[in-house]
Amino acid sequence: MADLQPLWLSFKLAAVTTIFLLVIGLPIAAWLSESKCRLKPLAEALISLPLVLPPSVIGFYLLIAFSPANAFGGWLVSWFNIRLLFTFSGLVVGSVLYSLPFMVHPVQSALQSLPRNLAEASYTMGRSKTETFFKILLPNVRPALITGTVLTFAHTLGEFGLVLMIGGGLPGVTKVASVAIYNEAEALNFHAAHVYSAILLVISFCILLTVYTVNKGRTNKRVVI
Repeated sequence: MADLQPLWLSFKLAAVTTIFLLVIGLPIAAWLSESKCRLKPLAEALISLPLVLPPSVIGFYLLIAFSPANAFGGWLVSWFNIRLLFTFSGLVVGSVLYSLPFMVHPVQSALQSLPRNLAEASYTMGRSKTETFFKILLPNVRPALITGTVLTFAHTLGEFGLVLMIGGGLPGVTKVASVAIYNEAEALNFHAAHVYSAILLVISFCILLTVYTVNKGRTNKRVVI
């Protein structure tokens, strides 16, 4: 029977990454949707880099950055006693950076498509900017929020190159399902590789089917205030 530890680590990594990105990604998406700052194109380009770069490129530079022998990694060790290389925490940091556009872009696009007077009407009713975002704007972009959340989770679930570069595939620590599939296939243990692959395939399909089904009933709803 296949070891289920890599699957548990994959789901744990995907869940933690998604929670962090809900906290980090929503304010970024809100800022990008309304910002006229000259640095906005630079920020958008940096956030979108994981969409075009091979995961191994990002993984390589994170490997260099996290190394205690270099400035950033050494600073984390000497000041906070934090080691990110070949640890689960390091995988979370790498996954947050790598999956950031999958959370930000759907929510940003949806916020930009809302009528501008929606927020202004909320302000005239005495709501603060934070209240307007969470009680008016965010509920009206719920399909995009669900899409971003699910894409982030599913994308993290299937990460391989980046997690292998900065995690190394340590059993019980950083060996997620995608790395386990690679190791089993390399060892010609196709049965175990098939078990991991089939479980990920079925779960990913069910997640996407649920999203499309839920969003189908929401796309035609009117804007509410």
